[in-house]
Amino acid sequence: FIQIKKPDLYFRMCVVIAQGVFMNAFFVSYLISPNFCHRFVGYLEEEAVHTYESILDHIDNGELKEFGREPAPVIAIDYWRMPSNATMRDLFLAVRADEANHRDVNHTFATIPADAEASHFFDHTGKPTRNKPTA
Repeated sequence: FIQIKKPDLYFRMCVVIAQGVFMNAFFVSYLISPNFCHRFVGYLEEEAVHTYESILDHIDNGELKEFGREPAPVIAIDYWRMPSNATMRDLFLAVRADEANHRDVNHTFATIPADAEASHFFDHTGKPTRNKPTA
């Protein structure tokens, strides 16, 4: 999206400073409560899903017609392995799916108890989904 907006140096510096402040605050928060941080990020990702859904609705309703026809940037086509004729609408679909996956992963991590065995074989309630391998 940076290629589309082409922000100036001032805007980029503001973003870098804001990211630096947030990253340090988030790091300290994660040390205190990883589950809270994963839940927080899960909710942020949920808002992102809603935002992309709204954009897609506006495209489909004709309010943002240009995004339905405008080609997606090559970097996005390569990253999400989209067809070479992908449009911005296709890009928004891919990004929405990506954000939905991040939402689900973070909400899953938020529900895993702190004393649980470190494994990715848990369901959304934190219970193991399969038995431990035997030696």
